[in-house]
Amino acid sequence: MDATDEKAAQLETILEKVRALGPTLRKRAPEAERDGRHSDETIADIAATGAFDIGSPAEFGGYELTVRQQLDVVTEVGKWDGSAAWTVWVGASTNWMPAGMGARVVEEVYGPEWVGPRVAASSHFPASKGRAKRVDGGWIITGGPWTFGSDSLWAPYTNLGCIADEGNGPYLLAVQVPLDELEFLDDWKVAGMRATGSVSSKLKGEELFVPDYRVVDFKEIAAQSLDNGLAGSVWKAPTLGWAFSLMAGMSVGIAEGALERFLERSAGRPIRGTTYKNQLEAPLTHLMLTEVHSKIQSARLMARANAAETDRLGALAAAGTPADPEYMQLFSSRVLAETAYAAKWCAEAIELLQRNSGSTAIMDFEPIQRSWRDARIITLHGALNLEALSENFGRLIAGIAPHAFAGITTLDRFAPAPAAAPVQKAS
Repeated sequence: MDATDEKAAQLETILEKVRALGPTLRKRAPEAERDGRHSDETIADIAATGAFDIGSPAEFGGYELTVRQQLDVVTEVGKWDGSAAWTVWVGASTNWMPAGMGARVVEEVYGPEWVGPRVAASSHFPASKGRAKRVDGGWIITGGPWTFGSDSLWAPYTNLGCIADEGNGPYLLAVQVPLDELEFLDDWKVAGMRATGSVSSKLKGEELFVPDYRVVDFKEIAAQSLDNGLAGSVWKAPTLGWAFSLMAGMSVGIAEGALERFLERSAGRPIRGTTYKNQLEAPLTHLMLTEVHSKIQSARLMARANAAETDRLGALAAAGTPADPEYMQLFSSRVLAETAYAAKWCAEAIELLQRNSGSTAIMDFEPIQRSWRDARIITLHGALNLEALSENFGRLIAGIAPHAFAGITTLDRFAPAPAAAPVQKAS
């Protein structure tokens, strides 16, 4: 069996295990929502499917599936529980952060045995309240709290965004902090994705010394400039393509699950105010289902295309023939905009299903109402400002540079070099 066939077989095994676990995830979802986090049993069960290892390095026993294959896993988990899909998405799509910090961090994160996600990250935006000051042998970290720490309850390390300023202006650092150095706040009181446990964290003490190798300028991570000792082409793939094509797959999975649930609960159900005794036989249902399908299908096709293109670009870079900066910037901007649209369309599709599901669909036990809330939360993610992303992508289409801004989704990392000024000939 060659490597391609082996990965395909691994993918199918993981998908089969996720499908088998799916009804249990759905059954546990109401309690997990009330608790504001997945149970440790659920984390262990997801880990047993292999879903947390789909983006982990092959050198350390991970599956290291292609981004396109990872997309299928995230989508399948999303069919059963949006919060579980979010947890798997974060665990897969942020592997590029420790990989971008160098070989020693890679060894530290992936070397030991671990049950659960390997990766968590928090506050990698200029608004981070974390501060870092260089000292002999490392950095002193202060400040916080660090917010929206998805997976930090279960990962061995959380990568904290911290701002440093050594006289030439502030810049963003990625700081790898062990689980036992963090204290978690009970502040995840939200409208959806409640079981993700995406709480804020703070240091256990007033300050923390972090050795040099665990602190890296975020620009170096984004540029993939440090040697991580990993051979696979996925480690050369564009990080925004990896993270956000999978995010779109999460929206697709939640919508697919809501559609399946709608068809299941609507058979034989009358439509009040009409003579229809079976909702699935009514033309108004048929029209609605076609619109729902079209929205989900549009999102699905964009996510798959972006994931496949991410893999292609990673292979080019690994072969020493990377795409030119102009294309990389355009592609990354496109992925962001299309992911925002995918989230919007899937949320709209679920709202149609919800609106046509009757008053019982608002009950806590009904998965459709949870899908409705979870899908809307994705559209509100800080990186998915639809209008801003649309403007930036539209500017690039029109031949105008996008807005320059700092943070995890900056497009400056791919900014083409400025054209050289024309040489003036002597008169």
